Amino acid sequence: MTESIDKKFEKLRQILEELGKVVVAYSGGVDSTYLLKAAVDTLGAKNVLACIGVSASLARSQYEQAIQNAKVIGAEVLETQVDEVEDANYAANKADRCFHCKSHLYGILINIAKEKGYNAVVCGCNFDDKDDFRPGNRAARVFGVHCPLMDAGLTKADIRQLSRDVNLPTADVPASPCLASRLTYGLEVTEQRLKQIEQAEDFLRSLGLVEFRVRHHDTIARIEVNPRDIGKVTAEPARTRIVEQLKALGFKFVTVDLQGFRSGSLNEPLSEEEKQKSL
Repeated sequence: MTESIDKKFEKLRQILEELGKVVVAYSGGVDSTYLLKAAVDTLGAKNVLACIGVSASLARSQYEQAIQNAKVIGAEVLETQVDEVEDANYAANKADRCFHCKSHLYGILINIAKEKGYNAVVCGCNFDDKDDFRPGNRAARVFGVHCPLMDAGLTKADIRQLSRDVNLPTADVPASPCLASRLTYGLEVTEQRLKQIEQAEDFLRSLGLVEFRVRHHDTIARIEVNPRDIGKVTAEPARTRIVEQLKALGFKFVTVDLQGFRSGSLNEPLSEEEKQKSL
């Protein structure tokens, strides 16, 4: 029988109580925001420190929302600069890119926890991430970062429901992984390319789109939107405006993916062998 969400929640509280004093790897997304809220409610704000890694791969709009959400929760936020783009292994953008990114962040957070007297670092990985291609999970294991949501058996749907229950603004927002996740594997990660993606997605957001991605294939921008929104980006005058704006950002070709938005679409060409090597 499937465990109830209430039992999972109690398990989460028990895990956090056992940890006692935690640094939260915080991005402002659905999972880490709920984890931060649960940690503050369970342990008290004085025993919780939200750490957000600031880098070129974090969109400014997401950073600003993360800071605002932490204020609503009443959590202290520490910003730390992460220069993962300087790491050749990360910039090479192979299938294990996320491992190198998280390794940089978790290494910094572990040191912060030691220096400031916190017992553990926790991240927002959830139970669904066990079945997904997530090289970052390996970094959590390597650095001893705890995954309370995953260990409590909480799925993304559970976390959204619990977020609604406590009126978190992230309850129903679309998932928004880092900007580097939009770059096709093998294409070098550079600050300029990350900025192209950020500006392109900001423009599409200004047109009223909510769930979408701009995938970066060097000279080609491949736009993924919810299938029901394909007409919005292909009809005039939006089509011409999008083409003009994205070409002005440096793309030579602008395409719309008829398959529509799907999370992790750039992982589709990876073989099982490539995935296993990265986990």
